[in-house]
Amino acid sequence: MAESKTLNINMGPQHPSTHGVLRVELEVDGETIVRAKPIIGYLHTGIEKTMESKLYYKALPCTDRMDYLAPMSNNLGYCLAVEKLLDIDVPEKVKYARVCLAELTRIGSHLVWLGTHALDLGAMSMLLYAFRERELIIDIYEACGGQRMMTSYIRIGGLAHDLPPDFNARVQKVLKVIPQRLQEYETLLTRNQIFINRTKGVAVISAEDAINWSLSGPMLRGSGVKHDLRKANPYSGYEKFDFDIAFGTNGDAYDRYLLRLEEIRQSLRIIKQSLDGMPSGPYRAHVPGVVLPPKEDVLHKMESMIFHFKLVTEGFKAPVGSVYQAIESPKGEIGFYITGDGTPIPRRVRVRPPSFINLACLPALCEGRLLSDVVCSIGSIDIVLGEVDR
Repeated sequence: MAESKTLNINMGPQHPSTHGVLRVELEVDGETIVRAKPIIGYLHTGIEKTMESKLYYKALPCTDRMDYLAPMSNNLGYCLAVEKLLDIDVPEKVKYARVCLAELTRIGSHLVWLGTHALDLGAMSMLLYAFRERELIIDIYEACGGQRMMTSYIRIGGLAHDLPPDFNARVQKVLKVIPQRLQEYETLLTRNQIFINRTKGVAVISAEDAINWSLSGPMLRGSGVKHDLRKANPYSGYEKFDFDIAFGTNGDAYDRYLLRLEEIRQSLRIIKQSLDGMPSGPYRAHVPGVVLPPKEDVLHKMESMIFHFKLVTEGFKAPVGSVYQAIESPKGEIGFYITGDGTPIPRRVRVRPPSFINLACLPALCEGRLLSDVVCSIGSIDIVLGEVDR
């Protein structure tokens, strides 16, 4: 009998289909994966430690750069944590606007996932279609905060500026266009036999294993676990919105594809409700000494200019204590643990990153499968290495 030998090979860190600077050390027996080991750290930036050296306001832009596809979500999670530490409640208009922006972010992130995942499997046209629709959302970012990606628009105590005058019209266009384009995507992929063969029964993880791996987001719900922080532990007023939790049954890459399409539809429902119910009122809380005054006041009122100058240069002193705030980002639960020590700089900032935790289950998705399934397995998780390495 011939002796069976395995071969160790590397996928990445330069591989174009590993969704960033990821290296996967593979042991293969022929075409079968015997062992898979994700190796990270090539993109380590020390974001958490950087945040611990900055004023609370100045730490905010770091959150945009962890998951650059979900800047508004990350802004929201961090600001909610700081507001909890300071015991600040924001106006109703701010809550509705934040929900709307967070759901737009979810749609944009899922569109990028859809386009890149389909490209990994050979469907190049899907990338062009998905990025075409994402432009509508990026244009809204730019109108709100002046930036296409790293917006830092959601601020401690409210928003950087009031919503732009054409905000409603821009979002209404998204509500009109995206449902039509989702039908086109489904026509291209959902019953496409090649796509089905590449995703159905691939990267399977059971509900029990998903829970044991501490998975969250589509990775958890794709295995049939109906857990969503927007329902389980509502924040920013989500308890006022009517939507369904999308979930799968088989826990494979195909289920996670269908689930993310359904999440886009549910996000559209939430966005419509946020526009219909958007109250009038201020776009930031009035907390002198903590919340930056409106820019227009800074230009015309001496007191506001002084408050602005002192806050930007000296910051505010947060009370002694620790808080944890988690939200449902497009990739799963992202949580911010912040410890204040009575100074203007946080003593500790710790992030619970969904990409990092979800990536840990990659060996369970790959081992025993074919080498050609590895790229699909990685893609189905939906990771951003900036969030994994931080």
